Amino acid sequence: MYFVDTLDIETLGNRSYLAGGPGGAVAVDPPRDVDRVVAAAARRGVRITYVAETHVHNDYISGGLELARLTGAHYLVPADAAVSYRRVLVHDGDEFDVDPASGVGLHAVATPGHTPHHTSYVLTEHGRIRAAFTGGSLLIGTVGRPDLVEPRLTEHLAHAQYRSAHRLAEQLPDETPVLPTHGFGSFCSVGRAGTDTSTIGAERHRNDALVKDPATFVADLLASLDDIPAYYAHMGPVNAAGPRPVDLTPPAPADAQELARRLSAGEWVVDLRARTAFAAGHLAGSFNFEGTGRLATYLAWLIPWGKPVTLLAASPEQLADAQRELTRVGIDRPAAAATGEPEDWLRPGEALRSFPRATFADLAAVWGAADRPVVLDVRRDSERATTHIEGSLHIPVHQLHTRTGELPASAELWVHCAGGMRAAIAASLLDAAGHRVIAVDDTFTAAAPAGLPISEGPATPET
Repeated sequence: MYFVDTLDIETLGNRSYLAGGPGGAVAVDPPRDVDRVVAAAARRGVRITYVAETHVHNDYISGGLELARLTGAHYLVPADAAVSYRRVLVHDGDEFDVDPASGVGLHAVATPGHTPHHTSYVLTEHGRIRAAFTGGSLLIGTVGRPDLVEPRLTEHLAHAQYRSAHRLAEQLPDETPVLPTHGFGSFCSVGRAGTDTSTIGAERHRNDALVKDPATFVADLLASLDDIPAYYAHMGPVNAAGPRPVDLTPPAPADAQELARRLSAGEWVVDLRARTAFAAGHLAGSFNFEGTGRLATYLAWLIPWGKPVTLLAASPEQLADAQRELTRVGIDRPAAAATGEPEDWLRPGEALRSFPRATFADLAAVWGAADRPVVLDVRRDSERATTHIEGSLHIPVHQLHTRTGELPASAELWVHCAGGMRAAIAASLLDAAGHRVIAVDDTFTAAAPAGLPISEGPATPET
């Protein structure tokens, strides 16, 4: 009897899969920390016989090469992917016996669009189609974005996504589960699915690639493309060269003197505690990226690539979780770390810094004052284009660290995003740069009911 286990990588918005039968399994698009996949196979009592990549990933570092090395599995990589290591070249129509005794196998289907070489895999049992691992091709309600490889290829790949989606829909029965890698919050997808499960039949009725004509689909797809996280530029080359094995041993401990030295050297000291705790008291010059938020996405997006990072955590467990998360995007070894309370990180005579938190109702209460508050919106361009607070300044959080000089130096800045997490990151960056800040820890949907003046549609740039 076949099985399919899902391994959620929630903070990156991705999924990996372990599938097979009693005698063998395939790991599809495995994460960098392959111990999770090994543990999943151990729970099933199965041997991993194949590791399959749907494409060379741009949003995370793959654990495929290391998993294949550890398990002795065959490493399946699309034949046209330009990589530097030995692998099994996968061509359209290739068949692989994952567990011959139980009749479980894989059928490769070329589905270019997310990348030129993208390949989906259909899981079969005794010739019967059981599921489709669609990677970054056909997602739930949408498709993988076509603009991550080369700008000149974007429109061509958008057309390819349309054709690939239709090829899958034509070849697979309606009841076939669609099991994508992207689409659960990953920036590799165009939009986010409203549900976590789907079938080919359901996608026929709701997926843009299957309900729109090709010209409309491509035009709408190209118009909807959003910002690309800066660290994506580093993921593809690492995956093509062959990632190194992960080292999850604890970082070197840092005392207060060491933390001060690293801060004075211009290194990044990142506080993983909750944004409420950080605002109440933190080490001057440190930045707040919550360990329970989208740590890997936003820290890797904002930090100058290769800059040493020291982690501050409330507990060893929080530190270990963050270290694991960061390896998935290539921040392999923190320079140092400290755990405990923020008072533990101070040198004698030093004091903690803090800044206020507020709601949109608090902002509305002072909006009519003679000295109107300066409001900074740190959402992405696409979010602000829909609706924004009238007269607010705008710098997306991923650009803020290099654009703080554009902000009024003497003003108190009320910083907001859509839900509070990015505002907290921005407030910490501004606080470290010497600005007076108030972090609006509230959902943007509360702004209009609070009485703030809201404009619909694109805003004239205010910075």
